[in-house]
Amino acid sequence: MNLYFLCGLKNFSLIFAIKIPVLNQIDYKNTKISYFDTGKGSAVVLLHGFLENQTMWQDLIPEWNKKNRIISIDLLGHGKSGCLGYVHSMEDNAEAVQAVLSKLRIRKAIFVGHSMGGYVALAFAELYPAIVKGLVLMNSTSKADSEERKTNRNRAIKAVKKDYIGFVRLSIANLFNPDNRERLVDEIEKVRAEALKTPLQGIVASLEGMKIRKDRETLLRSATYPILFILGKKDPVLNYEDGLKQIENTTAKLVTFPDGHMSHLENREELKNVLLEFFKEV
Repeated sequence: MNLYFLCGLKNFSLIFAIKIPVLNQIDYKNTKISYFDTGKGSAVVLLHGFLENQTMWQDLIPEWNKKNRIISIDLLGHGKSGCLGYVHSMEDNAEAVQAVLSKLRIRKAIFVGHSMGGYVALAFAELYPAIVKGLVLMNSTSKADSEERKTNRNRAIKAVKKDYIGFVRLSIANLFNPDNRERLVDEIEKVRAEALKTPLQGIVASLEGMKIRKDRETLLRSATYPILFILGKKDPVLNYEDGLKQIENTTAKLVTFPDGHMSHLENREELKNVLLEFFKEV
């Protein structure tokens, strides 16, 4: 849904129409799930990562919605969406996404998931395979957490409970290629500001959910739809070589960027064009 404001000027016959996306919400299990719905054409569902929200896509959507219907959703405990409990599993998030798509009567869509959003997209693909037309895993992985990663999640839960602001600020800085931190200082501060809007319960519930997520590497081999991996060669969060191993003996395509975990900021123009091309192909 879009809202139009018409503004007339006394001395001019011109009328300016400004198209502003409107935040929509649905009631879901006694909480609110928020989303934006803009554009026309094939549906593309955008799923943000941990400590992010749908605003991460705002600079890219104006290009993507020219020929596609773009639906960007705030996952559980992030942005304007509420929390369900003390654990937000990837399946919980996938079911919330499906509730939005059912409301919008979306039968087929391309899914783009950044980091945790990729985990949710994979869970969705397992639960609702008939809806998935294409899948983009952006700075994400199909693998479950290793024991070391699970231990680090537990440490993160303790850290954020002890020092919420310090945890968030450090977590955001660690997502970028160190070489880009000075160049992107303003963008990093904006990401931090959005991250600090995430409630403590949302952070802990997501960490718990990511810790227990299933390994879905087999989906890469059994999927009947196109899959695109976007990886950062200097991603400080996900090991690049591990990402390469996942797509061996699969039909998944790979695009590698030279930077870190935040491709939508570190490699914005390249990402915009890569995904436009993928949307056309699918």
